Amino acid sequence: MEYFLEGKTIFITGATGFLAKILVEKILRVQPNVKKLFLLVRASDTKSAKKRFNDEVMQTELFIVLREKIGVNNLNSLIEEKVFPIAGDISFEDFGIENSEMKNEMFKEIDIIINSAATTRFDERYDIAMNINVQGAVNVLNFAKRCVNVKIIIHVSTAYVCGEGEGIIQEKSFTLGETLNKNSKLDIDVEKKVIEEKLKELEAQRSTTKEVTMAMRDLGIQRANLHGWPNTYSFTKAMGEMLLGHFKENLQLVIIRPTIITSTYKEPFPGWIEGVKTVDSFILAYGKGVLNFCFGDPNSKIDMIPGDMVVNSILAAIIAHIGKDRYYSSQELIYHISSSKRNPLKSSDIRLFLFHYFTKNPWINKDGKIIKVGMPTLFSNMDSFQKYISTYYWPLLKIVELVNVLSWHRFDKTYKDLKRKIDMSIRLCELYKPYVLFHGSFDDCNSERLRMTMKGYNMDDKLNFDPNCIKWEDYFMKTHLPGAVKHIF
Repeated sequence: MEYFLEGKTIFITGATGFLAKILVEKILRVQPNVKKLFLLVRASDTKSAKKRFNDEVMQTELFIVLREKIGVNNLNSLIEEKVFPIAGDISFEDFGIENSEMKNEMFKEIDIIINSAATTRFDERYDIAMNINVQGAVNVLNFAKRCVNVKIIIHVSTAYVCGEGEGIIQEKSFTLGETLNKNSKLDIDVEKKVIEEKLKELEAQRSTTKEVTMAMRDLGIQRANLHGWPNTYSFTKAMGEMLLGHFKENLQLVIIRPTIITSTYKEPFPGWIEGVKTVDSFILAYGKGVLNFCFGDPNSKIDMIPGDMVVNSILAAIIAHIGKDRYYSSQELIYHISSSKRNPLKSSDIRLFLFHYFTKNPWINKDGKIIKVGMPTLFSNMDSFQKYISTYYWPLLKIVELVNVLSWHRFDKTYKDLKRKIDMSIRLCELYKPYVLFHGSFDDCNSERLRMTMKGYNMDDKLNFDPNCIKWEDYFMKTHLPGAVKHIF
């Protein structure tokens, strides 16, 4: 790796995101002789971008290993010399970079582009998701076409662009306009017009900001469902892939499709996580005593992969493909970074891990109360879950509501807490149903070839992304759950 990335200039979008932070730390730790890192940071100007990078990236615990390895002063010098936070926004042409001198320098020097910018909220406003996940990808591509020395674009997508697939999900590309239900025709320009018209309609109705947000979230889900995708996130990420593949011309494009990204497995240390990820929503709610159930077919596979393994796959793909003369088909340049095929993890396993961990390590809330948990009830489909809510919780909520009214609102807090639990339960199940009731396995033949390539370079340990090495019970009990409690509870 030292040889391959030495003297290279790398441009990374989404630089304050979870994955990009791990990526930046890894590059600086193992290859301090990289020439430059241009990091796109959403900010109004360079000063604000530098401050945000320092506050949200460098000051995180993630950099403690590097800080101890080379010392604070040397790290500061390294950052000053190599790292250049760029104020911009991926949803604008040329990212809205106003400094023409800096922009021209980027056009001349960039060798590698890694697009990790995305909104990962499943029910994001359709206009926002379109701007970031779709138009943002196009803006990265157009910028790359003006970089005279660019050798490769790595686009971080998601394995769940496949929707609610079954069987073996292949590492294959989309064609422009392809849909998952085969009964509709997808025209991305039409989707943009639908957004524009809806916003005009809401403006004419003088809708409040909250009303606009809810309407645009609903619109995203509706349009996604129309074309066969379960949510706005996977739908817009698929459209982004389509446009990149269709308009890339001679640029070498690699698409990394990770599954559910979890805390670090090994580097820079085990268990680092930031923000509430997919499965962590249930972990958080269960550990804090808000929910007492798990949602998922006991035999369905929950495909998870640690964040540092995803980063290793990105770097491996760069090393394998940069400057190579061999022609690769678009199908060969898509990598599922996943675990379900080689080291499957079942819903029922996670249920046991949660129960055992929080029984041994109960959460203590801000009032000093120990939160005791029971074995979570497992619902294998939406019907059984909705029946459970209708039978046990809605009648109870109605009784509490009546008592609250008759007692002049003495039980306001009890009523609101119960309603919050019910609303959260329903929302979590609706949002995460495509992931926890997923009945497919992700083929990773391309990824396996990439692993073998790294083995040929004697770099399979330094850039390990082999799910076979993960012992799931150890990982959950000793790494992921302690990390989640420490960093997101």
